[in-house]
Formats: sequence, structure tokens, C-alpha cells
Amino acid sequence: MARGDQLGRQWKIIRRLIASKQGKSVRTLASELDCHPRTVYRDLEALQVAGFPVYNERVANTSLWSLLDSAKHLIPVPFNVTELMALYFSRDMLKPLKETIFYDALESLFQKVKTTLPPEYLHYLNQFENSLTVGRKPYKNYGNHAEIINSVNRAVVNRHTIDITYYTMNRKKMTRRRVAPYKIWFFDGTFYMLAYCQLREEIRLFALDRVKTLNTTAERFETPDDFDVDALLQSSFGAFIGKPVEVIIWFSADIAGYIEEKVWHASQQIEKQDDGSILLRIKVAGTDEIKFWVMTWGAKAKIIKPLSLRNEIQSEIIAMLASYST
Repeated sequence: MARGDQLGRQWKIIRRLIASKQGKSVRTLASELDCHPRTVYRDLEALQVAGFPVYNERVANTSLWSLLDSAKHLIPVPFNVTELMALYFSRDMLKPLKETIFYDALESLFQKVKTTLPPEYLHYLNQFENSLTVGRKPYKNYGNHAEIINSVNRAVVNRHTIDITYYTMNRKKMTRRRVAPYKIWFFDGTFYMLAYCQLREEIRLFALDRVKTLNTTAERFETPDDFDVDALLQSSFGAFIGKPVEVIIWFSADIAGYIEEKVWHASQQIEKQDDGSILLRIKVAGTDEIKFWVMTWGAKAKIIKPLSLRNEIQSEIIAMLASYST
């Protein structure tokens, strides 16, 4: 049995004992929880070992289990097990965002919840952390950019334009521009700002760790009624926005199964070939990131369309060969 299922059932037992004035029999608990009475006995014994003031007494020839009245007033009834597990899980997921407003607010909530719990409850609930884990790769440390992130967040909420000094990676230079920040987007370990750029007169994507200076102006803006962040981002493959381009990629038979079992893009369509290979069709905005993604598969993947992207990859391969030949 999964550890999370056991903890969840034990939590349900506690909540039923809290709500009961007379106590409950093992048979009644087993019926309510749809499990065997022996399972309920084991759970009750585990709760006693964990330090919960659970006890039983005979009433009218029936053994009833109860929770000490003093303990009932210490237990935060508004929280159920799934809510607490979600809080633990969310906290773990947001650990890469430490020292930003997003993680700090959740950590503050988490600490407030902990102060409502008696010691034996804390010990019990800490077991959730041992039963849940989040796999993640190393992310940037946004502690040094916390003030920029917080300022952008306030500007988004209050609808104020901001003047920024921004480092553009492709041009390797600093630029100054005024933008109307519509949305903050956290993607693949990086904070981005979706904003209307007055310099370029279009919606642009800005990596917040490349914003070097920021000044909030008194100028207000209104987000356009037709602004749809989901529609804008749904064609992106990586951190790009723009007009979608159809890309067709061939994958060899020996990795076809791996490609088929995952969702790589919202628009993807897969066509099986007679030899076991597949064609992956997607419509993406910007081809830089998909170019390098295709190259990670080596000879097991090949661009069929567009020809321009196929030629770019050929040029990259020639350059790589030249680099390795010296």
C-alpha cells in the first residue's frame, strides 16, 4: 500500500474522531473508510505510537474509539489531508524560487499553518515530506533578482509602465526601453515578462535576470481586451513568441516509442510509418530552440520541413565537424 494512502486514511480517522461526540467503533470506521477492520486497528495503533491522544473505552458492550477533548481543540479542522499534502508539495516545487515574493509568501503561509499544530501533529505531518519528492534540475538563483521580480509584479498588478535597461543576448548590448508589463511567466527555470514594448511596438518576451535597471513610471496602461496569454504561448517551443511555422521531424524506429509517449507540444501530430519510424508535426513560434532539440537526437532525427531549418542544421553539423577536426 502506498505510504500516501495510509497517511490519508489515518487523517480521515482523526477527522471522524474529532467530529464524533460519542466515539466510533472500529467496524463503523471500517465501513465509512471502505477498508477491513484490521486495517483500522493498525491505523489506530500507529496513531497512538505517533503520540496522538487516541483511546478506546467500552460503552454498552461496544468498544468505541475517541480523541481526548483537549486535543480536539488543538487540531485545525479546516485543513484536510489533501490540502496539507498539496501545501507540502507546492512548497517543495517552489524551492527553486527562494528569496522571491512567490516562494516567500508560500513559506510564510506554511509557517503559519505549522504554528497551529501540536508537536505530535507536526511529527506526523512531517512524514508527508518523506513520502513526496519533486524531481528538478538546477535552476538559477533568483535571490539576486528578487527586487526586479517584485517591482515587475507590482507594475503588472497596478498597471504601470516601467523603464528598463535590458541586455539583449543576440546583439550583446544594453538597450533602454519603456514597456507595459502584461504578465510574468516562469518557464523552464527562468522568469520572463510578457510586455508591450514601445520601442518595437509589439509584445515581446523579456528574461527578468537580464533586466539590469528598472524604474516604475506614473504612466498607466490597460491590457488589451484581446490579449490571450495562453493563445500567445501555445505555439512556443521554448521561450519564443511569434507567428507559428509548421515543422515536420522524422524519428527513427528505435526511439519512436519514446517520442510517442510524451507530449512535446500542444499542436503535435504523430504519423506512424511502415518501417516503424514516425513523423512528428508541430506548429511552433521560432525555430532556434527546436533546432538544437532535434540535434540532441543525433542521426535518429531529421528535419523534413521547413527546408530553411534543415539547411541551418546542416550548417551547424558542418561547423561542428570543423571544430572537432582541429
